[in-house]
Amino acid sequence: MSLSTAPSQDARPRLVGSPVLDVVIPVYNEEADLGPCVQRLHAYLTADFPYPFRITIADNASVDGTAEVARELTQNYPEVAAVHLAEKGRGRALKHVWTHSDATVLAYMDVDLSTDLGALLPLVAPLISGHSDLAIGSRLARGSRVVRGAKRELISRSYNLILRGALAARFSDAQCGFKAIRADVAARLLPMVEDTGWFFDTEMLVLAEKAGLRIHEVPVDWVDDPDSRVDIVSTAIADLKGIVRIIRGIGSGRIPLASLRDQLGRPAPAGLTGQLIRFAGVGIASTIAYLVLYALLRTGMGPQWANLTALLATAVANTAANRRVTFGVRGTEGAWRHQAQGLVVFGIGLALTSGSLAMLHAAWTRPHPIAEIAVLVAANLVATAVRFLMLRIWVFRSHT
Repeated sequence: MSLSTAPSQDARPRLVGSPVLDVVIPVYNEEADLGPCVQRLHAYLTADFPYPFRITIADNASVDGTAEVARELTQNYPEVAAVHLAEKGRGRALKHVWTHSDATVLAYMDVDLSTDLGALLPLVAPLISGHSDLAIGSRLARGSRVVRGAKRELISRSYNLILRGALAARFSDAQCGFKAIRADVAARLLPMVEDTGWFFDTEMLVLAEKAGLRIHEVPVDWVDDPDSRVDIVSTAIADLKGIVRIIRGIGSGRIPLASLRDQLGRPAPAGLTGQLIRFAGVGIASTIAYLVLYALLRTGMGPQWANLTALLATAVANTAANRRVTFGVRGTEGAWRHQAQGLVVFGIGLALTSGSLAMLHAAWTRPHPIAEIAVLVAANLVATAVRFLMLRIWVFRSHT
């Protein structure tokens, strides 16, 4: 027997005009926290938000007194509505309410209100004005202030690093429970989002970014909830499965991102394939120049000094070439910063190549020059892969 996700007849949203903002609070067995959360949010919106609003409680099949608390809140506050879902899943709740809302901008936040409400207006203002398509609160952006344990900090940063490496994501924080989207964008984007749980946020953001949508980030003040009920292990496994599914969907063309771009009139973002081809061309030229210079220098100095000089001489030119050719950056703005970051990447390449030479000389007292060249070629292949990844997700992140 299938379970319905339709709202119960006695808890349908009661419209108060047509609100500009609909803030969804997804809950599961939150009878203790729901009342204080909605009262605090309602007080803030009434005092500080200059547009009509609605607060929608999305009850994910709670089995405690959450539904009764929600019903009382709808009776006490005309701007509060409640929807009861027969199945669990934060993504399912958000997708259901957002696709049935008549508001211009759709948002959600966690019931614990870990994110300071002062960031709400900066979050939704670019969406109301039409400047951006989605907006996210970021605990990892510059200017954010976060209080949480080292374990959760490590997990969060590691997860977002995986997203950057595997999916070339440019947004900084996928899982902060503080997001918003324009309703016209949601109507076209949400049908493509398959996940119904915690990965919903990540999938929505990745697809939006791949479709060329503009994502606005707001640094937030955020305090960890020590009573969080999220199962970190099972959530992490589900997230990794979701990442693999998205990679397959985009690679196979099953996810129709091109049609979404056409519907919204957004240009296609820079393609990874094109960047790889251009990077490879620059890399081949740089490697040839490096090896020729190393062979010339090796006749008058030791291998480590020859390697250092040749690598340093070609690193600056390589960064400049990739800046212009691979990532299409024009002008002088940020050039010095890019070169400084490029030297950090150079240091990693130096460590790889120098380490390989050191290992060769430790195993073979007087290796043949051809052996040195062969080892350096292999080490440079690894260094090149690392270099492309770091240039894409760090040095030229805003241009990919």
